[in-house]
Amino acid sequence: MKILKLASGCKPEVLEISDTLEAMQQIVGGSIQVLYPYNDEVALVCHDEGKLLNLPFNRVLRDPETKEIYDIICGDCFLCGAPAESEHFESLSEEQIKYYEEYYRQPEVFLQTASGILIMKGV
Repeated sequence: MKILKLASGCKPEVLEISDTLEAMQQIVGGSIQVLYPYNDEVALVCHDEGKLLNLPFNRVLRDPETKEIYDIICGDCFLCGAPAESEHFESLSEEQIKYYEEYYRQPEVFLQTASGILIMKGV
């Protein structure tokens, strides 16, 4: 299965993994949580306890329409295909890979301040 790995502080990386729970857990470093934050058939798979374990901030999630930040993913995560009619994850299409590689091209930099978290685009 072709995925797009998003590691904290790094540019996206296209990987080929097996479609098994163990392979997914290895990418995120533990138990998985699946989110559907996009307007297409793509899932974001992350560590279920990333925030509780104080894993590093990785990427922000934005409302697709307003672009307002509503959450921060902590720890490594990945994107994969999630067709509505299927019970299994699938490879991302070439179009999805291109789109999300560009969307997540610049990792965010997170700075703790007295008034909260300051989020800036990285290099």
